[in-house]
Amino acid sequence: MNRRAFLRGTAVAGTAAVAGCLERLGFEEESAWDNPPLVEDRPDAVYLPSSKEEMGHYGRASDGEYAVELSYTIPHRFWTVSGDTQRIDVDTDDSMHLMLTVWDEETDTILPVNTDLELRRDDGSVVERLTPWSMLSQRMGTHYGDNVTLPEEGTYTARVRVGPVTTERTGAFEGRFEETSTLEVEFEFERSDIHDLEFNMVDEERRGAREAHELMDPSGHDHGGHDEHGPGHAPTSDGPPVSDLPGERLGTERSADAKITAIRASDDRVAGDGDYLVVCPRTPYNDVSLPSATLSATVERDGTTVLEGESLAETIDPEFGHHYGLDLERLESGDELTVAVDRPPQVARHDGYETAFFDFDDVQYTVS
Repeated sequence: MNRRAFLRGTAVAGTAAVAGCLERLGFEEESAWDNPPLVEDRPDAVYLPSSKEEMGHYGRASDGEYAVELSYTIPHRFWTVSGDTQRIDVDTDDSMHLMLTVWDEETDTILPVNTDLELRRDDGSVVERLTPWSMLSQRMGTHYGDNVTLPEEGTYTARVRVGPVTTERTGAFEGRFEETSTLEVEFEFERSDIHDLEFNMVDEERRGAREAHELMDPSGHDHGGHDEHGPGHAPTSDGPPVSDLPGERLGTERSADAKITAIRASDDRVAGDGDYLVVCPRTPYNDVSLPSATLSATVERDGTTVLEGESLAETIDPEFGHHYGLDLERLESGDELTVAVDRPPQVARHDGYETAFFDFDDVQYTVS
């Protein structure tokens, strides 16, 4: 009997929380992990998974340009998306699901970067080399992660190679994040830390409902909004509220269960002599930005197409956060704007997101 099977067998109405001390019941590391139940009849949308779990924190490092935080939770099933979708199941040898958050400390902006990871013993020997997946989960939001196997308990060093940022950068981000940096976080791996994380089974009647678990911050606590992060913790990955973004909001539409907001910005900082189109595709409940997608825009004016299928650039900006942007001639009142998602977000997904954000219909907005 493994840990997940044990948890399934103890589920009661509502949720069942079982935390730690499993070794005292005779559960060993090599039989501890299995895939949790997969929700049946999953919608082609965001849904509530069958379980949720706590997260632990190993430490952080910063070099003034990049900040990195190393966190962990129990091993996870996930789906990779790189053209095709492939399911990656939990292996009984997995030690943990290791996660990286990378951000800019000046603005608390989560950064889309290239990452590589080496795990070293205290004698300098390398026990694991990997390129963590860019991931999306309901509890963690956007992060980089993978299931890892460590040979034994003890002291390890995570050497994280980050950078450069591959998206466009505007405002105060221009000229930044162009280099590669290596940061180190030393941590102590103890199996009991993983087993002591709280694990909750969701009541069967709620599994698959059109909702999502709340984000948690890296300290492991639930996060109920876009609040300031505590000292020593990374920011959460929900974007700044669209109501706070500068410019004229043209509307928010829903497609493939994503919320897609379009904004016309005329600030000289981003727009120059014309307008700057900001498009923000986000998750429907936690407002997390959807990275690594391909978007285009078409504008019709008085029945004539004045812009057709123009690509938007994936961009980060201190005020707009992560978005897709396009420099335009001045938009006029009555213009019909169509935004198409030509390629869905090429990001790995955990349970609850793996069926959403794929089959997008075009969305339309009318300029007032």
